[in-house]
Amino acid sequence: MSEVQGFLDRLSERAAARGAEPTWIAARRQAGAARFEALGFPDRKVEAWKYTDVRGIARGDFALAESADFSPASAAALTLPIEAHRLSFVDGVFAPALSDLGELPAGVSVEPLSQALAANHEAVGGALGRLAGVDFSPFTALNTAFAEEGAVIRLAPGAVVERPIVLQFLSGAGPAPVMSHPRVLVEAGARSQATLIEHQAGEEGAANFSNLVSELLLERGAILTHYKLQELPQTDQHIASLHVDQARDSRFTSFNLNLGGALARNDIVTDLNGQGAEANFFGLFFGQGRQLLDTHTLANHNAPLTFSHENYKGILDDRARGIFNGKVIVKRDSQKIEAHQNNANLLLSDRAEIDTKPELEIYADDVKCSHGATTGQLDQEAIFALRARGIDEATARGLLTLAFAGEVMDRVAIDAVAERVELAVAGKLPERFNLAGLVEAAVALHEE
Repeated sequence: MSEVQGFLDRLSERAAARGAEPTWIAARRQAGAARFEALGFPDRKVEAWKYTDVRGIARGDFALAESADFSPASAAALTLPIEAHRLSFVDGVFAPALSDLGELPAGVSVEPLSQALAANHEAVGGALGRLAGVDFSPFTALNTAFAEEGAVIRLAPGAVVERPIVLQFLSGAGPAPVMSHPRVLVEAGARSQATLIEHQAGEEGAANFSNLVSELLLERGAILTHYKLQELPQTDQHIASLHVDQARDSRFTSFNLNLGGALARNDIVTDLNGQGAEANFFGLFFGQGRQLLDTHTLANHNAPLTFSHENYKGILDDRARGIFNGKVIVKRDSQKIEAHQNNANLLLSDRAEIDTKPELEIYADDVKCSHGATTGQLDQEAIFALRARGIDEATARGLLTLAFAGEVMDRVAIDAVAERVELAVAGKLPERFNLAGLVEAAVALHEE
């Protein structure tokens, strides 16, 4: 309990420095703090956290950043080189100097949470917390208590955003570790379309804790593609939960790409609440050293004629550990739904570990559902075949690893994102090879 008290003390200090707030915000903070105090940090006796040890977070002495202090050169090196509408945050603090929204289309607003609250806090308050309540997890409760900054994105009915909207969260290597609790709210009006990228990155040596909560509300026919690219340094710790509400005929596609962090936990929950709603989950986690990468997904089919598809790939090297739990719940009377999920894992080391648990919970009888999980190692014969073509062993292993990830990565439509992942997974591959052809050859060899 003393570990919990340390965080509550930080909250009290922040409240004193912040001063008076609107009544509803103060009430939300109090509810979050009370729930966090009651739950405490999860231990391994809690089923959803049985493989994930968060004592490193609980025992950490994390301050709250006061300013967005980050080298422009370091930020430029980490920023995705794409044309985008961009909001940047440094250790949870809005960084206007690193942001560039450009000219947004009519009917589209993108602003820091602090500004949205100052301009119209009642409108924001009506939606904030609707999907991610304080009971979801201790970390969601903690976020609710601390949340001051983040982003609010609103798309009017029929609005189409051609450029991606990028929320860049940077972690700085300061003199002492800090924590941040960003909150993201997206309200996508009927038939609107957008691509949102949440990008976590940081300076080498940063040892911070970030706790992100995102809520996405998709009205009828809205189409939202969400990318998460997490490439924090391997000394950072990151917890995140993403909650989606899908109305009739909406389509949500998630690309969850996890490369960094000493510990990274992601919860993704979507509620398919209207007929014709569709959710697609694509994910890749790549662990090295002693990284622990944990992903939990949940698709709630709350209405008939809804569809979900999930494909996650895990690649683990050294003594890294991966956890994947994909769950589908088909509610009573949710007939004629389709739900398919698959998790395939590649162990590059004898000491790497994976714990995978696909689940189906079905309370209707006219459904099409499937799930599966596999774990394997690189095919030594395929490595030999590539080496016979004059390719060194490291490059051959990299190509085969990319081939394994290809089923997910082929769907990534943003080249800069794909390139970051490919560089992390396979290293800098020599350009003199026809990489696409060799990967295809590797796939063919691997399947024979």
